[in-house]
Amino acid sequence: MSSVRAEAGHPVVEWQTIALAAVIYGGWLALTWFHAALPWWVLLPAGAVVIAWHGSLQHEAIHGHPTCWRRVNQALVMPPLALWLPFSFYRLSHLQHHRDARLTDPFDDPESYYWTEQLWRDLGAPGRRLVRAQATLLGRLLIGPAWTIGRFFWLEAKAMAQGDFRHARMWAAHAVADALVLVWVIGVCRMSLLGYIAFFVYPGTALSLVRSYAEHRAADDVGRRTAIVENAGFFSLLFLFNNLHVAHHVRPDIPWYRLPRWYARHRATLVARNGGLVYRGYAEVFRRYLLHPHDAPLHPAVRAPIARTGG
Repeated sequence: MSSVRAEAGHPVVEWQTIALAAVIYGGWLALTWFHAALPWWVLLPAGAVVIAWHGSLQHEAIHGHPTCWRRVNQALVMPPLALWLPFSFYRLSHLQHHRDARLTDPFDDPESYYWTEQLWRDLGAPGRRLVRAQATLLGRLLIGPAWTIGRFFWLEAKAMAQGDFRHARMWAAHAVADALVLVWVIGVCRMSLLGYIAFFVYPGTALSLVRSYAEHRAADDVGRRTAIVENAGFFSLLFLFNNLHVAHHVRPDIPWYRLPRWYARHRATLVARNGGLVYRGYAEVFRRYLLHPHDAPLHPAVRAPIARTGG
């Protein structure tokens, strides 16, 4: 496997990503250890950044970084700093999301925010109100973490209650990993579970939702379903250049630190591919969608069409 990676132009070990992992885990350890000495207005944004950044690191591992050994990559990102999402589940669902022909489909894309008419009716009036509230970026930030985490737990619990135990082993391993994280947070650092959720988990999940908010849109052409956010500044590093989302979907094998240069070389082709769906930074995303919906909740074609592909 290492020879294949070398032939593809990727190093056997991407030391830039190893160094990044050290920064992320070091930052998390320092923030949790010194939490009592930090004012809330420092701890909350810093806690959000370290959790969202760790999620970006996990995303790199899903796509075969930073080494040629899958088990090493998984071990590097396995600690569930956000507590709620098992990495093995994230890996499987995200790889399914990368079947571009089914992007935005309410059934086939696990990361789709669209609904079919039947699913929309099944939500009931309270559920529909919550979904509509999250159509704006402000709603996604405030309600999105609770909705995302709560619905994920509900669906997993419902499946087990109906006799589907395919994820039981995954949850058992995740419980052990969670326990180790909480031994440090609660047992060693003397931080309450509620405090960790309030200062790390919830704001960190909300910050991650900024990236996913406008990165996909329903369209007939497959290529036009994925956006680009340029000039993202701080968010570029936080999201490990996943803001250049079309580039990532075309070449998910490229490590984060090489993606901007590859994007710059192929920008004209990529922008033509996605029909010019380009935002000039996250400031534009906030300006356009903070209080206005990015799109309607119902998928316009009911199911995502697969016949046409973008240029």
